[in-house]
Amino acid sequence: MTDDAFTVLVVEDDDATRTFLADNLAADGYDLLTADSARDGLRLIERKYPDLALVDVGLPDGSGLDLVRHVREADGAGSEINPLMPLLVISGRAAELDRVRAFERGADDYVLKPFSYGELRMRVAALLRRAQGRRAMGRWRIGALTVDVAARDVRVGGTRVALSQKEFALLRMLASDPHRVFTKAELLRTIWGPGRLGTTRTLDSHACRLRHKLSGAGERFVVNVWGVGYRLLDVAEAEAAA
Repeated sequence: MTDDAFTVLVVEDDDATRTFLADNLAADGYDLLTADSARDGLRLIERKYPDLALVDVGLPDGSGLDLVRHVREADGAGSEINPLMPLLVISGRAAELDRVRAFERGADDYVLKPFSYGELRMRVAALLRRAQGRRAMGRWRIGALTVDVAARDVRVGGTRVALSQKEFALLRMLASDPHRVFTKAELLRTIWGPGRLGTTRTLDSHACRLRHKLSGAGERFVVNVWGVGYRLLDVAEAEAAA
């Protein structure tokens, strides 16, 4: 397992199917979260920020399509839910109307039971590639933090945060891969240029100010990894590290 592994949530009430999916996806290198109800699935989406969710339609406390709709209707700025997260619906219902309803609620893909795991794995990978493509275009959301590179807009919990040019450049680099630790050398080289116009003390100073500005809602996003560099933590990781 690598530090930059994607996190996949499996919302499935059948124990055998849930275990099968979790075991195989974990073996393929994904970090796994599991839930057996819509309520628990939504709770994990709000608190753990998975990169993708596999959602069964028939859940004990309601339809998985209601969970899909809830995610899509979330306020991307003020909510803890990312309304753009990839959602793959799993169902035993093969009728065209059932598939249409799933896509109307906001599903990105629809897989019928029984399914081939090999095909499902490829569909998961394709959805994650598309999501990464959106990230590469410069719109990121990590917990309560949202970064729009094109608009140079940064918000925490919906509140806009004003950053200097270098602070924004530092945040942009960290947010581009929030699970990765960036070394001080590469941060200096990328942000201050190959001539190393900045120093380690300069970087530390900017990181400290950035951390302070992003902590207005109580979250801690920018973390100093001693002896290495910096990384960006989401809210759940910050709470665990505190």
